[in-house]
Amino acid sequence: MAKEIERKFLVSSPAWRDFVEAEIRIRQFYLVAAVERTVRIRISDGRAAMLTLKFPARDRGREEFEYPVPLAEAEEMQAFAIGRIIKKTRHHVRHEGYLYEIDVFEGGLAGLVIAELETPDIVPVEKLPSWLGREVTQDNRYYNASLALGELPEFAA
Repeated sequence: MAKEIERKFLVSSPAWRDFVEAEIRIRQFYLVAAVERTVRIRISDGRAAMLTLKFPARDRGREEFEYPVPLAEAEEMQAFAIGRIIKKTRHHVRHEGYLYEIDVFEGGLAGLVIAELETPDIVPVEKLPSWLGREVTQDNRYYNASLALGELPEFAA
């Protein structure tokens, strides 16, 4: 189990693209999605699958448990998905010693670009990159489970 402080931001500039260290093609879907918990399957680059369970904790933190799942079984479980299947490319970008995961969404979510920062501590505003837009950490509409199940939010940074 890993405790994390998770912050989400809309991305306001393409300047981050010059600093990409890695890209991962992701397909993910939810088997359970409620306010108090989510259960999802994430398939990365069509080669590996993970089962993730998330539960709320204090403030911006969350309790998270992850387990590898055989790829063939993950593919079968997609038949039990609720809501939309989320497809995105995740880009790893470092800034001021922190790793940002920038998700560029596809399909019905095309045009949405969200940066996520997961750390054990709170990063001060002055250390955040200039290409970040509005923080949407507390706006549940921008969480992947909400994107899979709810109405689509505005994508403007």
